[in-house]
Amino acid sequence: MFPYSFIQMVFQLLGGISILFIGGELFVQGAAALALILKIPQLIIGLTVVSLGTSAPELFVSLSSLVQGYDALAVSNVGGSNIFNVMVVLGSSAIVLPLMVVSRLVRRDVPILLVVSTVVWRVSSLGYISWHFGIIMLISLFIYIISEIVSTKNQNGLNGPEQEELGIQVKGDSIGWINSILRLIIGCLFLTFGSKLLVDGASAIAFSLGVSEAIIGLTIVSVGTSLPELTTSLVAAVRGKTDLAIGNVIGSCLLNQLLVLSLCTFLAKDGVLLVDQVLINKDLPIMVVAILSCMPIFWTQGKISRLEGAALLGLYLLYIVDQIIPLTLPSAHEYYRLTLICLVLPISIVLIIFKSVSYWFFLNQKPKFK
Repeated sequence: MFPYSFIQMVFQLLGGISILFIGGELFVQGAAALALILKIPQLIIGLTVVSLGTSAPELFVSLSSLVQGYDALAVSNVGGSNIFNVMVVLGSSAIVLPLMVVSRLVRRDVPILLVVSTVVWRVSSLGYISWHFGIIMLISLFIYIISEIVSTKNQNGLNGPEQEELGIQVKGDSIGWINSILRLIIGCLFLTFGSKLLVDGASAIAFSLGVSEAIIGLTIVSVGTSLPELTTSLVAAVRGKTDLAIGNVIGSCLLNQLLVLSLCTFLAKDGVLLVDQVLINKDLPIMVVAILSCMPIFWTQGKISRLEGAALLGLYLLYIVDQIIPLTLPSAHEYYRLTLICLVLPISIVLIIFKSVSYWFFLNQKPKFK
């Protein structure tokens, strides 16, 4: 039987996740309501405002981790959340309803995410991320948001369907403004308190079990902070708004890196955010490969099928097992890794190549119109 103190830690962690979930929902509702009042285009809301709201738990948890001196937890939370978003959020949403992929995501947003993730991985290979690179990431985020606004400048303001899609009703009068701002403030308070509970509980469990901060951040913490993305995308898929489900994931993954990591570098000691070697050698590359492997899936007839969604979920399960085996069955870890390298990895590569070749062959066979 676990000691009472350990049970307290678990309840503290679960309580932090619950409060974060409520705070993230309030933050999303407040931010989206303000955007609707200001008549910001729907695309901007999906890729920026809603994504910022669902990424708020990652932001508050990572910043809270830094304040308490847990650098590894701050960085692993971002990497683990992005892996969870791509494999679990997209995978489970596709199982609910095959996700139709908007062409602009394939042509623009996903390649941008892939480039950003690759650059973050390469910069992190030095063992740290400095505040200088943090400034570059913030500037890149600013340019990305401006480009989104410019690309949709000819769109009209939002109307009823967009409000219904976001699940909120707003009024443009003073009451609407006050309600929106109150949601933002209360959401921020919940996020602040919930993030502290989650970090305290996760770090206490890690120390009591002898597990590294990075492992806890990649698993329990990242899953907890990614619940808003999962909920938002699943609800969007159920409602048939598959573009919002995918856009939320892409936008959240971008903001996790360009916003969360950049702000962390400013709060880190001496402006240097330390990166655990395990993240550099394994988890950040997995994050990049997960995003890269989605490209052929996105190409296939412009949708993510239920089978492809199940495959993404299966890969995440293998990833989690790889994190757990060293703690439970250390002697079997090498055999498990060998199975992944010799069996799962080649099969995955062959399927990705096959889908890519099939896509280009399909394009070449399409009749060309003059």
